[in-house]
Amino acid sequence: MKFQRSVFPMPAPSQRTLFAARATPAQRLRHALWWALLAAGAVVWLGFPLDAQAVRIKEIAAVQGVRTNQLTGYGLVVGLDGTGDQTTQMPYTAQSMQNYLQQLGLSLPPGANMQLKNVAAVLVTAQLPAFAQPGQSIDATVSSIGNSKSLRGGTLITTPLKGADGQIYALAQGNLLVGGAGASAGGSKVQINHLSAGRIPGGAQVERSVPTPFALGETIDLGLQSSDFQTARRVSDAINLQMGEGTASAIDGRVVRLRAPQNPDARVRFLAQVEDLEITITAPAAKVIINSRTGSIVMNQAVTLGACAVAHGNLSVSISSTPVVSQPNPLAGGQTVQAEKADITIAKDKGELINVEAAPKLADVVRVLNALGATPQDLLAILQAIKAAGAMTAELEVI
Repeated sequence: MKFQRSVFPMPAPSQRTLFAARATPAQRLRHALWWALLAAGAVVWLGFPLDAQAVRIKEIAAVQGVRTNQLTGYGLVVGLDGTGDQTTQMPYTAQSMQNYLQQLGLSLPPGANMQLKNVAAVLVTAQLPAFAQPGQSIDATVSSIGNSKSLRGGTLITTPLKGADGQIYALAQGNLLVGGAGASAGGSKVQINHLSAGRIPGGAQVERSVPTPFALGETIDLGLQSSDFQTARRVSDAINLQMGEGTASAIDGRVVRLRAPQNPDARVRFLAQVEDLEITITAPAAKVIINSRTGSIVMNQAVTLGACAVAHGNLSVSISSTPVVSQPNPLAGGQTVQAEKADITIAKDKGELINVEAAPKLADVVRVLNALGATPQDLLAILQAIKAAGAMTAELEVI
């Protein structure tokens, strides 16, 4: 095979400085064009498409074992403006308040019936982030569990927050921020947003840290957000290319194992470099998400359609009821009877057989489905039938 001489010859390394100094603007433009063509050819030679999306490893993977923990607790919100729980229907609110007062040294007489209008029983939830240390503040969410009308203006008293193991990891307390507002009078009520839940920014203080396996062992496992063998291979190759061969190995389609330094500071630096490495992500598997409750349909760019024919007709049933009164003659001695006459009509639209062309791209798929003229609810059945006929290369997932 013979190669023709390049139209834009590359100057020798010893002549680059002289070329940059003496070249005319036209020669410099040809030189820049030559380098651009060379770079484009290198990208195609490496097998990566020019429009491939590059992402950092930290955006598609996370260190296994470094995670948040859910905390929850039961507490009381006080200081409400008459919008608290009705103690006659929610006896646990009065019992909780009585127990709290006993802890403060105040004992109520036996049989005392407290009518609390400014207190509400709530559940407090929070997320304990990874590496959280005692004294750190985290946000807390407060939600009513009784029949309180509003938590606006309330204050959460000290509430222990426990983990799944039953240990106390944080204490929550503070004034609630409720984004809603409302008013009622004379049987009328106006409300904006939600009034039965609020948030306390920085309202929980961490009391105990959760040990993590980050600094233990000789290896660290990176868990990919989605299972994909091609992505796991590219992550492993990118790390080995930057950190040295044998640093990373793909265990399966979701886990990539790294050989990390033992020193904690060196391990942090190592992971910081690994997370900033960029790779080109692969095209996802073709999938169509169907929400049968709302009629929403979402599909990714890998969905394709084969040639098929679709016939879809609508069937509607209309029922109308008309009251009929039967009144006897004045001297007949009968009674007036009221009945209903029902008219039922069934209308069936004419269904036409529509030719659906092959659609290799997402834009073609959208155009073909719009050409059917079907509603989103009808498309749910049509897509399932097309998938069953083998004319759609995609996975249907109903949520």
